[in-house]
Amino acid sequence: MVAELKMHDVVALLQDVRTKHFEGGQTLLLRRGQIGTVVMTYQDGACEVEFADRSGRAFAILLLRPDQLMVLHDTPDFAAA
Repeated sequence: MVAELKMHDVVALLQDVRTKHFEGGQTLLLRRGQIGTVVMTYQDGACEVEFADRSGRAFAILLLRPDQLMVLHDTPDFAAA
């Protein structure tokens, strides 16, 4: 089962995805492992993910299904005793 994605989740692609640069229109190949941020969620589970360069400038925003993404965690969850 795929976890429910939330706004501002940091995610990684689980497969390569072809898209266009959202400003210039050049063809891009986003590779498996590419990191993005969820910027919009929808009731059907789909979400829009923004991909940006190291300076924070966005180059692609894609509508993706939850099964195409993995949520990245930077702190552990506390386990029940």
